[in-house]
Amino acid sequence: MKKMMTLAVMMTIAISAAAMTYNEARSEALFLSDKMAYELDLTEAQYEAVYEINLDYLMSVNSRYDVNGLWWDRRNADLRHVLAAWQYDRFLRLNYFYRPVSWHAGAWVFHIHNRYANRAFYYRPRPAVFLSYRGGYNRMHAGYYAGRNIHRPAVAPGHHHGHGPAIHNDHGPAHNGHGSVGHNGHGSVGHNGHGPAHNSHNHGAVGSSHGHGNGSAAHNSGHNRPSPRRR
Repeated sequence: MKKMMTLAVMMTIAISAAAMTYNEARSEALFLSDKMAYELDLTEAQYEAVYEINLDYLMSVNSRYDVNGLWWDRRNADLRHVLAAWQYDRFLRLNYFYRPVSWHAGAWVFHIHNRYANRAFYYRPRPAVFLSYRGGYNRMHAGYYAGRNIHRPAVAPGHHHGHGPAIHNDHGPAHNGHGSVGHNGHGSVGHNGHGPAHNSHNHGAVGSSHGHGNGSAAHNSGHNRPSPRRR
């Protein structure tokens, strides 16, 4: 009996030690969502919803057994309601988005960092709900996003972001005019051409190309992307 009680206590300690703090979950959810917004061409409404979904998932993962369990299934179901069909198909093919976290050697491993090694750069500002949302939508039985009217792009854009990180500079925050990812060395426009980015002078900007990326930061001609931002 005493041995069983000791084992139960040890299991409880192990599970508790594996749970993420709110700040850790929020930081990782923001980094992951920002890269999903970049590679999946999310609208602003989608970006906010994806951040909420990722935060809910990471806050619900209390042990390694939760990684691909109930809350992972709920995350995928919620994302299916938020993403367009072509976005969801792309999401499924990118394992660092589809299976974003694992448990290895007593610590969480976030696979997105294998693709984007520089943790200080972001492509977009923080979503509006970053400071206010603290999780919980994934615990609603009917599915919080099932009935929401979120604008989704009907068709995929005519460009793709390639197979490598789009960040190859480290010259300071984009919003003060350094280290931006521009098309031709001039100020980048926003995500869909409806407003300028926060920088006006790019230094060390990444060039453009007319084909798909091959491990570099190539962009298609005529499609300037938002500049990465340092947190």
